Amino acid sequence: MVCGCSALLPLPNPRPTMPATPNFHANLSSTSCWIPRQPMPVAWAFVQKTSALLWLLLLGTSLSSTWGQAKIPLETVKLWADTFGGDLYNTLTKYSGSLLLQKKYKDVESSLKIEEVDGLELVRKFSEDMENMLRRKVEAVQNLVEAAEEADLNHEFNESLVFDYYNSVLINERDEKGNFVELGAEFLLESNAHFSNLPVNTSISSVQLPTNVYNKDPDILNGVYMSEALNAVFVENFQRDPTLTWQYFGSATGFFRIYPGIKWTPDENGVITFDCRNRGWYIQAATSPKDIVILVDVSGSMKGLRMTIAKHTITTILDTLGENDFVNIIAYNDYVHYIEPCFKGILVQADRDNREHFKLLVEELMVKGVGVVDQALREAFQILKQFQEAKQGSLCNQAVMLISDGAVEDYEPVFEKYNWPDCKVRVFTYLIGREVSFADRMKWIACNNKGYYTQISTLADTQENVMEYLHVLSRPMVINHDHDIIWTEAYMDSKLWTGPGSSLRKLRLPHSLCLSFQRSHGILLGVVGSDVALRELMKLAPRYKLGVHGYAFLNTNNGYILSHPDLRPLYREGKKLKPKPNYNSVDLSEVEWEDQAESLRTAMINRETGTLSMDVKVPMDKGKRVLFLTNDYFFTDISDTPFSLGVVLSRGHGEYILLGNTSVEEGLHDLLHPDLALASDWIYCITDIDPDHRKLSQLEAVIRFLTREDADLECDEELVREVLFDAVVTAPMEAYWTALALNISEEAEQVVDMAFLGTRAGLLRSSLFVGSEKVSDRKFLTPEDEASVFTLDSFPLWYRQASEHPAGSFVFNLRWAEGPGNPRPCAPGAGPVSAVGVQMKLEFLQRKFWAATRQCSTVDGPCTQSCEDSDLDCFVIDNNGFILISKRSHEVPLGIVVNGRSASKVWGWLRTHHSLRLIFRVTMYDYQAMCKPSSHHHSAAQPLVSPISAFLTATRWLLQELVLFLLEWSVWGSWYDRGAEAHKQKKQDQLQPCDTEYPVFVYQPAIREANGIIECGPCQKVFVVQQIPNSNLLLLVTDPTCDCSIFPPVLQEATEVKYILQSSGMCARMRSQKLRRRPDSCHAFHPEVRVEAGRGWAGSSPPSPVCLGLCPADRSMPMNTPVPVLFGGDICVYAL
Repeated sequence: MVCGCSALLPLPNPRPTMPATPNFHANLSSTSCWIPRQPMPVAWAFVQKTSALLWLLLLGTSLSSTWGQAKIPLETVKLWADTFGGDLYNTLTKYSGSLLLQKKYKDVESSLKIEEVDGLELVRKFSEDMENMLRRKVEAVQNLVEAAEEADLNHEFNESLVFDYYNSVLINERDEKGNFVELGAEFLLESNAHFSNLPVNTSISSVQLPTNVYNKDPDILNGVYMSEALNAVFVENFQRDPTLTWQYFGSATGFFRIYPGIKWTPDENGVITFDCRNRGWYIQAATSPKDIVILVDVSGSMKGLRMTIAKHTITTILDTLGENDFVNIIAYNDYVHYIEPCFKGILVQADRDNREHFKLLVEELMVKGVGVVDQALREAFQILKQFQEAKQGSLCNQAVMLISDGAVEDYEPVFEKYNWPDCKVRVFTYLIGREVSFADRMKWIACNNKGYYTQISTLADTQENVMEYLHVLSRPMVINHDHDIIWTEAYMDSKLWTGPGSSLRKLRLPHSLCLSFQRSHGILLGVVGSDVALRELMKLAPRYKLGVHGYAFLNTNNGYILSHPDLRPLYREGKKLKPKPNYNSVDLSEVEWEDQAESLRTAMINRETGTLSMDVKVPMDKGKRVLFLTNDYFFTDISDTPFSLGVVLSRGHGEYILLGNTSVEEGLHDLLHPDLALASDWIYCITDIDPDHRKLSQLEAVIRFLTREDADLECDEELVREVLFDAVVTAPMEAYWTALALNISEEAEQVVDMAFLGTRAGLLRSSLFVGSEKVSDRKFLTPEDEASVFTLDSFPLWYRQASEHPAGSFVFNLRWAEGPGNPRPCAPGAGPVSAVGVQMKLEFLQRKFWAATRQCSTVDGPCTQSCEDSDLDCFVIDNNGFILISKRSHEVPLGIVVNGRSASKVWGWLRTHHSLRLIFRVTMYDYQAMCKPSSHHHSAAQPLVSPISAFLTATRWLLQELVLFLLEWSVWGSWYDRGAEAHKQKKQDQLQPCDTEYPVFVYQPAIREANGIIECGPCQKVFVVQQIPNSNLLLLVTDPTCDCSIFPPVLQEATEVKYILQSSGMCARMRSQKLRRRPDSCHAFHPEVRVEAGRGWAGSSPPSPVCLGLCPADRSMPMNTPVPVLFGGDICVYAL
């Protein structure tokens, strides 16, 4: 299209390190001045192993043009480029209709109104809309809280209660006689688009229980019976707010009531492992933030099964921690040592990366020596005291977790010095093994420090016993009668809590927010919550208001991304898409990498409202290309949440909006054209609330709104007006394309498959010039090919590329259809409010090129040289170094540059050290990559150099397996141990999060032509480069006689960034604490806990001092508490 947008401003990169550097001479011809600037790295997607054409980068000495002309005539190459460019331009303007579309916009120019976009006003408006939406979810959860508390107050516990309920696993199941099994009555399920097309029952809830919870236990039956009262509230909430998704109640006894009712599917082993009490949203709802120091005994007495249980206990404790918690682990025997030396003397945030790092180190713990616990306790108390005094860490609960098979020395002086009489640090003790000799001492430590004692004798006991500490930490918040709202981090589960089927894996951005509420009068009854899809939340920041390159994003109080177009939560493993392990702990600085001073991150975490500007590099096309933009950032907080909202507007595209004026009658007529479609992800009209509207497409809804067929239909009137205007202006394109198609005879050469256009309002028109069965790339412009259509996150790739190229030019991008054997070039052009393009056949492009290169500059006589000659190599390359045309296509696959041994002889000399600054290298970084894990063994060669060591290792392993088999009487425990070994091996084979870097290459458009020579050892290679007019293409002509294969090709391949472990390197990086904002509420202690806890002491009288904790006898205490409490959970982000 002729209408153009702002031009590309490329930045050079420093000289790369090369194994050998040839002598280089060049002449440059430029039409403008270019001043280089220092580049910055870019974070983007991991790029598959493809090669890129790298060439002519570093400025060299001049070469006599006469010398170069003797080999390759410069005037002839320029003639070829001009002829080819002119032929392309004529063909593309003819089939795209770009000149007609430009004229139509020119005709209405006088009626256009240009408005400047106020970014701060825009972000405030979006924030208010999101706040109102989230407030409605809070109100729904409050209704559940009140209903659950009232139902529990009115319920009397019945030990012999008999009650049938809808068990999510057993519903609709029949026995061999065809009768419904017990607790498995008929349960109507219907597919519902609002719930990801899962079969659900919106009239009632169902109940799920994990395999290790008996479904007819009296506590379960009474809890399920009591919570039946929530069914009416579930339905009423959904009717009042149809945008609600999942609502649920997780009981402290282990059952999980979910609305709408759903069938729960066991895993491949027939096991239901989901336990709501172990989920992050439940744990974070039940406790305030906490600082935890874990002390593990690694003395000789802990060998064998005891150490295995201790390691599993540590791992289980780590799994109960979240991003608002802080932790460290200290191992002790004769001396004290931190299992991660880099973390000596500090606490680190318990984010996913740190927790997984600790788990790896825990597996390497070895036992020896004698356990001296007082030194470890002293170290733990000192860390907690220092962090509290320095106002670091959670500034809330503090606790020490002591894991040992006993304590023998005098530890009371440590408590007298550091913890008594206030007992600000709770001490929880875990006695490992079946021995009870040291039970009284471990109880004494816990009960005199407001903690809890428990004994773990088998692996099967670990989960239940570890969870006890959460009940202790929850009691102050319960008794305080507080009504806190807590939000968890982003949460995604590809199978919806490992329940319903795997269809959810196919969603691109399967995030949702889980909100829960808290109230308190006595004991922990459970957690209620309601999910809010992040996708629905981001719809409140309409894409059309942000321009071609603009976007909105959300981050948390910890600086983690909730929603961002560059957030990639899934990765591909084989044919499956899986969630990345660290998808919910991607920091804002890892996607907005240009903010090197972290000014944006700091302001948003501090809940500020403001703006800043940055020059940025924006990767596109899966990281193969890059744009250079200047972005304006506008940000503010979302009230009553820990979230901040940011809006990005790009200079030249997001600063202004064009408003047209047209009548409804005229626009409605043009909307009915069959070639027209609207962005299906955009919200022109609200169709997801009223069930009667859910089957309407956005175009159908707009038409019904304009014709006033449905008075209840709500639409975005501003966006509808823009669509009407675009429909009227672009309507002549349909007649133009139709007439052109009719004039093409069947015998004529089929040049173009289709023409298409898009507008800023999300309107899309397309027209085929061939039968649909002859279109090779059938996914183009369909939802299957997200990069080619308007989505909630971005404009189409072809629109974005065209918008950044000069007026009157077309952008060529080679697309692969049905595999690399059938490429299709796509050539769009852009204007301020629209982009137009065609998809043509590569064979036609090639024929045009070879015909153009038969031209010569001499008037008389035959041409002496042609690109088809054996003494010339000619290549058509795009602005990122990718080949479109080459006579060596049998050696170098089209669209892929230098991929394979056979091509290295041709392209080895085209490297980053060759230097015209014509195409320069930009190093990109991906902080969300996945790599194969490196070995964690200290010496992988040790078994080879020491056969005795190998034999002893094998013997020790066999003995350990035998002991575990004999001692682990629990069936689950035996299954767990075998499963754990298999899981460990499988985990070692899985991809792990990592940082990678890779090159991207960008053409400098200010240089129109260049020529020179490359000295490749004994010979010299001559080259000439000429820009092809009105396009993003270059013509490269070389002399093939000189072999420069001594220089290997540079591939566009990602490599992992290795961080060296040293005091100023990796260690400092691991210790660094980024700015974060703590949760607003904290509930650490309550006086009533101390008084009641005295009943837990097993002795004749409470010990001194009167700083008592909770021991097992306290389990009867809640029965005397008259009023129960229901806790809520935070914002968790599920995979829906």
